[in-house]
Amino acid sequence: MSVRNAEFQIISALRTNRTKRSQEKEVFVEGTEPIKQLLTAGWKITRILFREKTALSSWAKEVIQNQSDANIFEVKDELYLELSEKETPSELIVTAKIKNQLDLNGLIQKKSLLPNENPFYLLFDRPSDYGNFGTLLRSADAFLVDLVFVIGHSIDVYDPKVIRSSLGSLFHTQLVFVPNFETLNLFVESEKKRSGLSVIGTDSSGEFDLREKTLTSPILLILGNEKKGMSVQLQSLCDSMVKIPMFGVVNSLNVSCAGSILLWEVTKGRGSQKTNQC
Repeated sequence: MSVRNAEFQIISALRTNRTKRSQEKEVFVEGTEPIKQLLTAGWKITRILFREKTALSSWAKEVIQNQSDANIFEVKDELYLELSEKETPSELIVTAKIKNQLDLNGLIQKKSLLPNENPFYLLFDRPSDYGNFGTLLRSADAFLVDLVFVIGHSIDVYDPKVIRSSLGSLFHTQLVFVPNFETLNLFVESEKKRSGLSVIGTDSSGEFDLREKTLTSPILLILGNEKKGMSVQLQSLCDSMVKIPMFGVVNSLNVSCAGSILLWEVTKGRGSQKTNQC
C-alpha cells in the first residue's frame, strides 16, 4: 500500500471513527500483546499491515503465515506511521471482526450463556474514560468475572485506547450491552430467583464499610460513572451500598482502582483457583 486508497481510508476510519467500527463490526488493533490475545481469543483477523522493507520477527511472520484468509498489506513507511497510534510503531497492525458482543435481550434469550452457579457479574454505569474501562477489563479477566455489563451513553468500548489499556483483555470478555433500565431490572429479578443473586453498589458514602461487609458470589457489582456517580435508578436495584475505607487526605479512589479492590474481595470468597503471578 503506497497511496491513501479506499482500503487505507477504511483502516484509518476503524482507528478513529466509532460509527465506522459499528458499521463494519471491526476493530483496529496494534501492539504485540493485544494481537496475541486477539488470536488466543479466536477473533477473526481481516487485515494485516506491516512496514515495507522491514525485517519481521519470527512471531510476526508466523501470524501472517497462519492468517491465510486475511488481506496482507506491505505499507509505505509514512503511511504506516500515519496509521500507528504509538511513538514506536508495532511491527504489525491488524483489523478484526468483533466477537463476544451481546445485548441484554439476547442474553435473556440465550440463558445457556449464564453461569450454572455462583455468577460473578460487573456493571459499569456510563463509562467515560477509555483507560479506566480498559483497566477494569484487565481486572475482570484476572478475577474471572463471568459477564461485564455496560449501560447508558458511554465511550466506545472497542476504541483502540480501550484495547491498549486492557492489554487485550477485551478479547476475552463477554460484554453485555444493556438497552434500558427496565430490561436490566427484569434480568436482575430473574437472576435473584435463579441463583440467589445479590446486587452491591459502590459509593464513597455507602452504608457499609468494606471491612464490615463480606462480598461473595452470586453477585452483581455496580460501579458508578467516574464524574456523576451511580444513577438513582441503579441505586434502587442495589441490596446494599459499600464503601472502601480510606485513611489519607484524598476522599475518593479512581474507579478502576476501587473496582479492582472490590473484584478481589469477591474473588477471595470464591474458592481456590489456579493463579498467575502479576
